[in-house]
Amino acid sequence: MRWVVTGGLGFIGSNFIRIALRERPDLEIVNLDAMTYAGNPANLRDIEPARRYRFVHGDIADPAAVREALGDGADAIVNFAAETHVDRSILDPEAFLKTDILGTHVLLEAVREQKIARFLQVSTDEVYGHVAEGESKEDDNLRPRSPYSASKAGGDLQVLAYHTTFGTPVIITRGSNTYGPYQYPEKLIPLFITNLIDDQTVPVYGDGMQIRDWLHVEDHAHGIMHVLEQGELGEIYNIGGGNGRTNLEITEKLMHGCGRDIKTHVRHVADREGHDRRYAIDTAKARALGWKPRVAFESGLPATIQWYRENEAWWRPLKSGEFGEYYKRQYAHR
Repeated sequence: MRWVVTGGLGFIGSNFIRIALRERPDLEIVNLDAMTYAGNPANLRDIEPARRYRFVHGDIADPAAVREALGDGADAIVNFAAETHVDRSILDPEAFLKTDILGTHVLLEAVREQKIARFLQVSTDEVYGHVAEGESKEDDNLRPRSPYSASKAGGDLQVLAYHTTFGTPVIITRGSNTYGPYQYPEKLIPLFITNLIDDQTVPVYGDGMQIRDWLHVEDHAHGIMHVLEQGELGEIYNIGGGNGRTNLEITEKLMHGCGRDIKTHVRHVADREGHDRRYAIDTAKARALGWKPRVAFESGLPATIQWYRENEAWWRPLKSGEFGEYYKRQYAHR
């Protein structure tokens, strides 16, 4: 069995590859990654290139790179490749259009040409937009409110259109906010942990009462793999942790876990433009398929703090150079 995984040097993709190779001994994986700032080879340094794993440096928006990764064909393509950070999408929307929409189109064309049996699009709960109450279901209208979520929604709509028009064998998963090892430190949890380890303040947007549902990366990876193997073609599956928390609650837990005082280590900054107040998704469809999250938030968050404490050699190089310039551009004026 052979899968092509795109964006496999990123946070969720690298965890997916590690788990899939460990749990599927007959599986070969080709990892196609453009190695942008968040595509870190160190994420898979423990996986030696061998018979079951091969890396291809390339962009999903480049048909030649996609053809090289596919080679003689594959049983499935799992598309993690995406620009993902909302704040960066506000600063540079065009990069998100290229990867999340054009790149998805190139992959769908490759699926048609090579008759790949399954294409799984990894998407996000942010395509549903702000959810004032209740939980978003897979057939709800899409109401993206940021350049990032709009680009992901555009990719999803292409995927579904290809299924309707050409019969392309597609599936979509929409995950909630994911946390855990190997997450680039621009996102809330790794940014706050690493700042607090260094006795620095953390930037809390607005009043900090925005609500997100948190999902451990291992549960997310298992959910994607389960849907890839068991899901029905043409369908969408929400994958969430069922851990709705305000950003301020997360901040307080991280302060406690890192031994810092919230009074001295929080800096409230101007809220993000168009910031969605709440996300929440209904995961009954994925659960009916046989998946459920296994990592309790009460144990997963402390374990994540400990991982960053024990892996400073992984994250410290990331918080210099490009990240330093981004951080200054993002927060200096706020």
